[in-house]
Amino acid sequence: MIVVGGEALIDLVPAAGDGPADGGLPLMLPRRGGGPYNTAVALGRLGAPVAFCSRVSTDVYGTALTEGLQKAGVDTSLVQRGPEPTMLAVTAIGEEGSAAYTFYHRGTADRLFTAPDALPPQTRALVLGTCSLALEPTASRYEELLLRESGRGVFTALDPNIRPGVIDDPDAYRTRFRGWLPHLSLLKVSFEDTVWLSRCTPDAASVLDAARAWARSGPSAVVLTGGGDGLWAVTATGDTIHVPAVPCEVVDTIGAGDTVYAALLDGLHRGDALRPDARPTGDEWRALLTFAARAAAVTCSRKGADSPHREELLD
Repeated sequence: MIVVGGEALIDLVPAAGDGPADGGLPLMLPRRGGGPYNTAVALGRLGAPVAFCSRVSTDVYGTALTEGLQKAGVDTSLVQRGPEPTMLAVTAIGEEGSAAYTFYHRGTADRLFTAPDALPPQTRALVLGTCSLALEPTASRYEELLLRESGRGVFTALDPNIRPGVIDDPDAYRTRFRGWLPHLSLLKVSFEDTVWLSRCTPDAASVLDAARAWARSGPSAVVLTGGGDGLWAVTATGDTIHVPAVPCEVVDTIGAGDTVYAALLDGLHRGDALRPDARPTGDEWRALLTFAARAAAVTCSRKGADSPHREELLD
């Protein structure tokens, strides 16, 4: 089983084709979201055995989020429920479909998450990321879970999915991030996140150099997402594998990185490589990245974080 930990929230997304509503305000539609939530749903849709570990509100949005997990085939036995409100992310879509977010997170359900005493015995991987590792007191609790499960020999994966607006002390976060690297089996990170985390210049050579340094610090591989430029895997053994993006008509990019994350984890699961000592070959990484690129293209072609079901990706 793959256990995904982190926040579940509601994205408020501009309605397509609608001008301002009364009072000049844009019409916003609620969509289920949150990086870890999207990843869990995408894994469920791909047919992987997956459970979600978080605290979710008992309000109407929290109920809809829980139902969305269950509909996708995600185990919700590790989901804690509470009366606190659901986190909201107000989304602005750029001209090329890129998304920017403003988060409303204070006092929300995920902020009161507590790490379970134990994960299910069939757990093979722990997957974390996004706001949950940046917002206290939640961040320390997910960090506790990461260090504990890594120490037990569980495959661990991280997608920091940087949201600068929720990080009060960037330098402290960067230091903390470097402390996680020795405990990771896989790091998935975007070009933009790499520039922010490493303070490198935003060119491919510098970003790849930063990824190689991180791979030498613990993860067996660092997977980079470069939007329309494709995907890279940089391995601890020094290999660099690149595949191009799959062309599509981009509606928005919400959830595309989460879909990549899920597709990689699904492929590693199916290849019996969800083990800290697993070392996929270059050809195996190329196949994993190609599948992830195809899955992300489907998500980008649809509004919101609407990841594909496995049957949509079959040749």
